[in-house]
Amino acid sequence: MSRTPPDSRSETPRSRRAKPGQTELFGSVGDGPDFSFETAAGSPEQLVAGADEAGRGPLAGPVVAAAVILDPQNIPPGLNDSKKLTSCKRDALFELILANADVSIASSGPARIDRTNILRASLDAMRRAINTLPSRPHSALIDGRDVPPGLCCRAQAVIKGDARSLSIAAASIVAKVMRDRMMRQSAKLFPVFGFERHAGYGTAEHRKALAEHGPCPLHRMSFKPLREDV
Repeated sequence: MSRTPPDSRSETPRSRRAKPGQTELFGSVGDGPDFSFETAAGSPEQLVAGADEAGRGPLAGPVVAAAVILDPQNIPPGLNDSKKLTSCKRDALFELILANADVSIASSGPARIDRTNILRASLDAMRRAINTLPSRPHSALIDGRDVPPGLCCRAQAVIKGDARSLSIAAASIVAKVMRDRMMRQSAKLFPVFGFERHAGYGTAEHRKALAEHGPCPLHRMSFKPLREDV
């Protein structure tokens, strides 16, 4: 079986939706994530990790990445793109994933985001999450268009991967739940901003608090409307 090179940004097509050799340029999504990308990435005895991040868009807080190696014989039912799940469902799946899979979590804080940019900070968090998994994966599936540099294994990017790959869906849930919990804790330190309600996103409530109180250390000063040159 041919292998995707580490710096590849192409995708392995699903046989039921594309002829052999075709690439799904627009990342079509069917009835939800399955295990076909994982199966195509390696033999049954090889470990395949899924990686995703949460928090690229907010005005405050870290970007959080997760990497997950699922046990093919014990996959929690109901895995899906975290954005398609309720908060209660995400919390329940989070516990099941941690109990039945190899999981690693990493984050890049506002200082790193401002020093580099949000894309580089996100990719670096995913790199650290993958490279610190309890078991070293043979390959990794990365949500999006970019493969983080410096990975310990081969990897491929999967557009809309959180809605197509079970491993990436699991990682999206872990990253989202962990980041939301971090922002709820941050709200105790900076209660005027309401982080527990909007997780740092640029809601009307958040922008009003910024206008009244100015930014705190959790704010990303390179983002509009906080950036001084805008």
